[in-house]
Amino acid sequence: MADEVSKICLVIGSPIAHSLSPTMHNAAYKALGIESKFAFLGALVGSAELPKFIEKARAKKLHMLAVTIPHKETIIDYLDELDPIAKEIGAVNTVINEAGRLIGYNTDSPGAIAALQLHANLKDKKVAVLGSGGTAMAILYGLAKEKADITIFSRNKERANELATKYGAKVLPWEEREKAFESDIIINTTPVGRDDDELPIPTEGLNEKHIVFDVNYNLSGTPLLNEASKKGAVVIDGLELLLQQGILQFELYTGMHAPEQAMRKALKKSKTSTNVN
Repeated sequence: MADEVSKICLVIGSPIAHSLSPTMHNAAYKALGIESKFAFLGALVGSAELPKFIEKARAKKLHMLAVTIPHKETIIDYLDELDPIAKEIGAVNTVINEAGRLIGYNTDSPGAIAALQLHANLKDKKVAVLGSGGTAMAILYGLAKEKADITIFSRNKERANELATKYGAKVLPWEEREKAFESDIIINTTPVGRDDDELPIPTEGLNEKHIVFDVNYNLSGTPLLNEASKKGAVVIDGLELLLQQGILQFELYTGMHAPEQAMRKALKKSKTSTNVN
């Protein structure tokens, strides 16, 4: 690349082809006239490839990594330092190379809370969280800070109990997840429905009083959100999370104010013109 493009950023994960992070960030560069200084790309990196990839990233002095499934927890072992919030959560979605030191951050947590707060004050709200992976960890951290009343449903009982103890949440068996309908807000952090037609929870109990948040994004709508919309529920899709966390991410690694409208417009355009399935 030309000398002017001195700051290369990558989103890494497996799978990665569906990611709209490059679309969003490159639109931001163009809006601010800095596309000659930054470039944002995607890289397919499997779990076994992560250690060597990090070595190469450090050697090539890549400026920033956006981290997605399945690396949000495992990447921590290869970093030099963690931001206090990422350390508390135990998951990272942003890595910035500061003079050869790789520092991990988590913008998923404040991004998810920002997306939810567009629709509700979270204090004392009953919130059901499906799943207990890296994204769930970030959201639970934020919900606890906002003093929400949290119930976790997860196949991983040991992990769910650990998170419940950490964040003052309740745990119910995955098999009883229909009890999530007793909550005001239902958040799906599992990958169910991202690349298939499956539902993470039966939807018969959904109604117009619910807020349903699916952290996955599918440009034709995830099965859960499509069903929730039919029932009149307020829906929040993963593109809103992508945007909100991306705004914070952008400001961390550029030091500039993020052009939210340009980023939102790029995602909206992708949603109306493309189908990732």
